[in-house]
Amino acid sequence: MDDVAALLVELGLLFVGLSLLGLLARRLGLSPVPFVLVAALALGEGGIVPLTTAEPFLEAAAEIGVVLLLLTLGLEFSPPELFASLRRHGPSGLVDLLLNAPPGFVAGLLLGLPWQGALALAGVTYITSSGIVARLLGDLGRLANRETPAVLAVLVLEDLAMALFLPLLVVALAGGSALSAVAGTALAVGTVLLVLLAAQRHGHRLGRLLAHRDDEQVLLRLFGLTLVVAGLAQALGASAAVGAFLVGLALPASFADRARAILGPLRDLFAATFFVAFGLSIDPGEVLPVLPGVLLLAVVTGATKVATGWFAARRDGVALPGRLRAGTALIARGEFSVVIAGIAVAAGLPEVGPVAAGYVLVLAVAGPIVTRLLEPRPVRLGPGFPAAT
Repeated sequence: MDDVAALLVELGLLFVGLSLLGLLARRLGLSPVPFVLVAALALGEGGIVPLTTAEPFLEAAAEIGVVLLLLTLGLEFSPPELFASLRRHGPSGLVDLLLNAPPGFVAGLLLGLPWQGALALAGVTYITSSGIVARLLGDLGRLANRETPAVLAVLVLEDLAMALFLPLLVVALAGGSALSAVAGTALAVGTVLLVLLAAQRHGHRLGRLLAHRDDEQVLLRLFGLTLVVAGLAQALGASAAVGAFLVGLALPASFADRARAILGPLRDLFAATFFVAFGLSIDPGEVLPVLPGVLLLAVVTGATKVATGWFAARRDGVALPGRLRAGTALIARGEFSVVIAGIAVAAGLPEVGPVAAGYVLVLAVAGPIVTRLLEPRPVRLGPGFPAAT
């Protein structure tokens, strides 16, 4: 079988399998994300059935999947709402950093990593997976919930913090000077602030440029613009995810509703490839030796993420059940953690790889499950009384 035929067969069987996993997950009332991640372990390096021909395609498609997930997340907000949320949740972002980065740093030192490796592991434990959370909120129908703005504010603050952290990490791993670190960070921050300002002042013009009576034209224009902005953001030291989020944020509400409907199927397709590609990147044999430490770290930082969401939702006056939903929604780690670990491994710290891979896999699977299982159920008070939570 030639390469093209093998690629088509592998992708066809993969998407049929994803469909079946989705049906099983929904039958059980869970998100399909953990099912896809666990199944992908059997397909990659060290797995039972290698997916060699389709893997390069899936790696590229996974990047697009994250971009589309963050684009649709940005479509849920307007710039004034975002700025108000960021002002209100600045303390939440600080609590998030103080609770979730130190455990990773301490764990790295205890594992014998140099301080640069411990710094990378601090980033791994700090950053929640925006991709998984975005998918999870949609799957569970929580986008309109009272606690969701607090969750999104924490995610946005974390993604923006990556614009500071990634340049610093790269310079630290390369042994660069403090001046180089400051210059890289300043460039990243300036890029993000410039795009935010443009979004607030000129979003209505962008909506007019993208609008058209033909859905195909809207899809091509919006998809193309998002990829360009995401690529430029990545090149300038921010992240593709932040760039895609800002594109969604810049669009006026009247256009955003139509954009969500048009992008929905494309987003779901590429998002599925992201979770498959992530699972393919993990070799189960390398994770097993560090699994006890990984599980302990996952328990600690899972609890600190719950505390973060609880604190953020309380600042919005959300009731106790909503605070619990906000906290558990933030548990999952994913795409940014993998990027951070990859940078450390490429810089000559291979010990970071198995720890980060096991950690992310545990919380990428456990996070959605805990979120669903710990969601408060309606309590029926009796005849004549409405259900309460």
